Amino acid sequence: MTRKLCSLLISSFAVLLLMGAGVEEDSAALVDESGSESVQTAAARVGAEEQAEPASAVSGESVLSQVEEVDPALTVDGQPVSTDVAKTYRGDTTYVALVPMSKCLDSTILSKWDAGTRTATVHNDKLVLKATVGNLYLTVNNRYFYAPEGIQIENGQVMVPLSALVKAFDGSLTWNGSTGITAVTRGSGAAKFGEQYYNADDLFWLSRVIYTESGNQPLEGKMAVGNVVMNRVKHPSFPGTIEGVLAQKNQFTTYWSGHIARSTPNAESVIAAKLVLDGGVVEEVKNALYFDSAANSWASRNRTCVAVIGGHRFYA
Repeated sequence: MTRKLCSLLISSFAVLLLMGAGVEEDSAALVDESGSESVQTAAARVGAEEQAEPASAVSGESVLSQVEEVDPALTVDGQPVSTDVAKTYRGDTTYVALVPMSKCLDSTILSKWDAGTRTATVHNDKLVLKATVGNLYLTVNNRYFYAPEGIQIENGQVMVPLSALVKAFDGSLTWNGSTGITAVTRGSGAAKFGEQYYNADDLFWLSRVIYTESGNQPLEGKMAVGNVVMNRVKHPSFPGTIEGVLAQKNQFTTYWSGHIARSTPNAESVIAAKLVLDGGVVEEVKNALYFDSAANSWASRNRTCVAVIGGHRFYA
């Protein structure tokens, strides 16, 4: 009796096993017939996906680290710029990497580097900007923008004053002392060309007085002479034009002799005049109204000497 019962149980278990196998085979067939991928296809797909996995993930790099880092203290139209801009300071002047910042201001900008002259150029259809390492200025559409600490190179990047670069793109610049944010607002995208910007008469007289008074001086010495002339133009005690300042009695005798008008300024005197007309100011002489080369002069006895640049003393 017991043996019969055991045989019956074993037979029932075998039937169940056969039914399960049939169901599994039917299910596999059903998946295959429904158009789903086979095991071999799925394995191949997984292998391909593993090979295509980003290198950063394979190396353990965080996905967050792939997001561009930004400098929240410098914005363009309210958006923080990339840290590639490499903002830094030279004295009181904010410097930025020329090419990355130019691309923040205009994504259509192209750039090139001339290793022979160490000149970086950024340009598009309405702007040509050149920055030569070591120069005290950058040129923009035949204009000259002052770089008080010079054009520099750092970590393979040409560095220029932020204010000059924003001006080149006809933008505006503000600084919020409470937040520490420097905000750039885009303008037309390019500064006017020099032929449109510089007044011909102003350039004529300023370049010539710079040349006759300081033609043998360093560039900033030439600029400083031009700054004195422009300081007088803006001062209520002096005439309101460049030629008027030069023609004032007992001031520039070379004007009355005709020497200034007959002179032909050298290239650097013209550059100095353009720098001054474009707002370039040598910091030490920002308030100076007089200059001379003599140790004993009316200015030396009656005015405060604020700077000595090259062979000239400057007085406020």
